[in-house]
Amino acid sequence: MKFVLLAGCCLFAASVAHAQEAPRDDDDIVVTAQADNQTQVIRGGQVGVLGDKAGEDVPFSIRAYGETLILNQQPLTLGQVLENDPSVRASYGFGNAAELFVIRGFPLFGDDIGLDGLYGMAPRQLISPELYEQVQILNGASAFLNGAAPGGTGIGGSVNLTLKRAGDRPLTRVTGNFSEGAHFGGAVDVSRRFGAGGEFGVRINGAYRAGDVSVNDEFRRSAVIGAGFDWRGERARLSLDLAYQRLEVRGLRPKVTVIGLTSIPEVPRADANYAQPWTYTELRDVFGLVKGEYDLADNALLYASFGARDGSEDGIYSGLTVTDAVTGAARGDALFVPRTDNNEAAQAGLRLKLAAGGVSHEINFGGSMSWQVNRNAFDFLSGFATNLYDTPVVPQPGTGFVGGDLDDPFAVSRVRLGSAFVSDTLGFFDDRVLLTAGLRLQAINVRGYSYTGGSLASEYAEDAVTPVVGLVVKPVEGLSLFANRIEGLAQGPTAPTTDPLIVNPGEVFAPFTSAQYEVGGKLTFGRFNAGAAVFQIAQPSAFARPINAADPTGPRIFAVEGVQRHRGVELTLDGELVDGLRFIGGASVIQAKLRDTEGGTLDGNTAVGVPDYTINANVEWDTPFIPGFTLTGRVIDTGKQQVDRANTLEIPGWTRFDLGARYVVAAAQRPLTLRLNVDNVANERYWQSAFDSFSPSLLQGMPRTVKLSASVEL
Repeated sequence: MKFVLLAGCCLFAASVAHAQEAPRDDDDIVVTAQADNQTQVIRGGQVGVLGDKAGEDVPFSIRAYGETLILNQQPLTLGQVLENDPSVRASYGFGNAAELFVIRGFPLFGDDIGLDGLYGMAPRQLISPELYEQVQILNGASAFLNGAAPGGTGIGGSVNLTLKRAGDRPLTRVTGNFSEGAHFGGAVDVSRRFGAGGEFGVRINGAYRAGDVSVNDEFRRSAVIGAGFDWRGERARLSLDLAYQRLEVRGLRPKVTVIGLTSIPEVPRADANYAQPWTYTELRDVFGLVKGEYDLADNALLYASFGARDGSEDGIYSGLTVTDAVTGAARGDALFVPRTDNNEAAQAGLRLKLAAGGVSHEINFGGSMSWQVNRNAFDFLSGFATNLYDTPVVPQPGTGFVGGDLDDPFAVSRVRLGSAFVSDTLGFFDDRVLLTAGLRLQAINVRGYSYTGGSLASEYAEDAVTPVVGLVVKPVEGLSLFANRIEGLAQGPTAPTTDPLIVNPGEVFAPFTSAQYEVGGKLTFGRFNAGAAVFQIAQPSAFARPINAADPTGPRIFAVEGVQRHRGVELTLDGELVDGLRFIGGASVIQAKLRDTEGGTLDGNTAVGVPDYTINANVEWDTPFIPGFTLTGRVIDTGKQQVDRANTLEIPGWTRFDLGARYVVAAAQRPLTLRLNVDNVANERYWQSAFDSFSPSLLQGMPRTVKLSASVEL
């Protein structure tokens, strides 16, 4: 009934809009709309300072998922978009609704998501996907391409979001959606170009969703709106993007800490919620970008961009530490954190294309700057008794250990990142051989301030040169072989302030570099694409370890010790197998080992939270017997994961099956698309991830979730 009402509203809107238009052929409407709704992978994207490139022309593994996939799958968060990728798995941060992503076995925090090539502009905890045209993934280190990530992650890969821009075809689309348990919403997307040659473009889109989700008593609300303006002249191009996001989560099902246990607790029922009803997360972000390009000549491009974000966060976060794996008895903890962020970033450069002596050159040079100020405070509330399987409702604990000014948080950290870069891509034999070499000088300045009075407590100013060398060889049409050596540079980690057992909270560590070696190939044959890569990445390890090894549940110190080395193989496939049958998928196998650990006691152990393999397969079939009807299916398979560095605990691998369907019909001479998706059809209960930067913790996978939507183009 709910779906019928949504569809009826869209039909009515379509009828009104169409009242004075000339009739069109219904079959043509259905065929065109079904083709527009095909979910595809984009092989290419923004490759940092190298600009927008086709995947076959760069010595890196890059791909993107577009707005059609987001519209078809109706994901609530960015993590639900990225779970389509075989090299990415999602988890949460400590205690709150902060998504982090595991790429090639290394974390990528929300702080380090790029927005049109700039760090710190995208919302940092949760991101609603409706505002974005593409979600681009670059596998591997990218310090030269993107600069040092301010949050200290992104060693295994980076994610860049591009905002929606007006296309050449007018668009007015209205969408209504529903998600189990009682989560309703809608979206509007309008795009127009104006002027004799379509010089001016405007795209405005917004979405609102609210209600309980499929986890019992977990409530989510999302409100986003974005406006993109652009102008295209003969030589110049300008754009302005403004966006607003407000998210709310209440009763978030938390991660489960398992310090000191000798066995893994049984997974609770799929829709169980062991959160307290007084826990919440409220996020508000206002952000914008202005960009300009000018063709100095046919072979010379000058570009610049500037962005800013004002963010506000507030929440009472909670978690539980299981003390008895059999009964589920646990100790609950809670933390109140008010926080604001003020970030600015800028980038400018010049790109030249030259040729001499049969050799082409694409020369890039420029610089970037980023300024970030974090103001926050914390209150470790009193602990309480709880249970994983039979969770009692307890009163909100009283004030405990307080740091900073809860009513008016002052700055606790200031980060300034600056860099200058230069590169040259040389092309030989009509650009069938491309050699890229470059250097980026990066300076990181981080100041930490005392929570007890705001005075300067720590500071470091470090700089480093991060090189890159990459080779692309195209021996035959459609085949591109590549190799690269590139580094990652990360701001040193900060000891967590959200774990009361850490004895050095807030300590900031010096930046460190990692080295990546990668070889691979990309093949296009007909309507199908394939990619393969073999890689090795080594990075210093940061973790919390017990001060007293005999007391694993006692005080811990956060330290940088040893090296984590990942070796892996990746395979990706996408395209149309036969007419109407499309496939997106791939696999990754990773060997993640610890080396040079303290005393050598953990040498050779597997890194925490890194699956030994991951497999994805997405299928779409346009059925020939019902015009406009498409069946969809997805399999996500993830291998076992170690829970602790000693490798005494592990969670088993898991497999999730999703099914869905789309139906396009001509309603009042307008394309109406009806969608049904069922994630986790079997309602499997499983531990989804053991990845955590601070302590052994588990994240439970989502239960069966039914999603319905209806979209009409007016």
